[in-house]
Amino acid sequence: MKVEYYKEYSHILNRDMEFKVFGHQGKPCIFFPSQNGRFFDYENQGIIKSIEWYIEQGKIQVFCVDSFDLESWSADWMNPNDRIYHQEQYYRYIVEEFVKRVYEINPSNNSGIMTYGCSMGAYHAVNFLVRRPDIFDAVLALSGIYHSSFFIKNFSNELTFLNSPIDSLRHISPNHYYIDLYKKCRIIICVGHGNWEEDCLNDTKAIDYELKRLGIPAWVDYWGYEHPHDWPSWLQQTPHFMYHILD
Repeated sequence: MKVEYYKEYSHILNRDMEFKVFGHQGKPCIFFPSQNGRFFDYENQGIIKSIEWYIEQGKIQVFCVDSFDLESWSADWMNPNDRIYHQEQYYRYIVEEFVKRVYEINPSNNSGIMTYGCSMGAYHAVNFLVRRPDIFDAVLALSGIYHSSFFIKNFSNELTFLNSPIDSLRHISPNHYYIDLYKKCRIIICVGHGNWEEDCLNDTKAIDYELKRLGIPAWVDYWGYEHPHDWPSWLQQTPHFMYHILD
């Protein structure tokens, strides 16, 4: 399996950002780490190994990006306005800088980019697709929170709304041109009923409702009580759903 490591300066974030690319061709997919995670976590936890066959067969090319959560959603000590500003800067880094690199590394791709994530990574994966279905056309999200007020309570502005997938879907006009783009996307969202999944379960039900209300096709799957909010669950779910989303 082809593996490449990159460390490149982001002019938007004003720092070096690291990422790893697995595979030589196929559907490009950005892997967003779990909360405060790093670009190497999915490799270290066995997730990359669990989908190695799809990578080696050229069905998917995985881009494991770094997180910025410690300066945004996780920065409880920081002014809420600064936290959401930093989240928006991370959004800009991905869509204005990182997406360009994805297409430079994978020039043969003539379709959209897939997103993937577990826990906080699932939030990012869904948020990017909801905000930019003109760029991202598939998502696999496991055990996520999908509204910004979970992270920043008692504070809201335009940016918290834009970075809140449930709220964005709840208030979008049925005639908005994004609706047709959403309907062309491949959307898979999963959550378990096990330990530490209660908040994620509630948010998954909420986004499931909004997708159905808007007539957007999506596979929202609910796994049992033997599946907690933890790596063993995601190790089982990831190859299971990759089989369906890449066929």
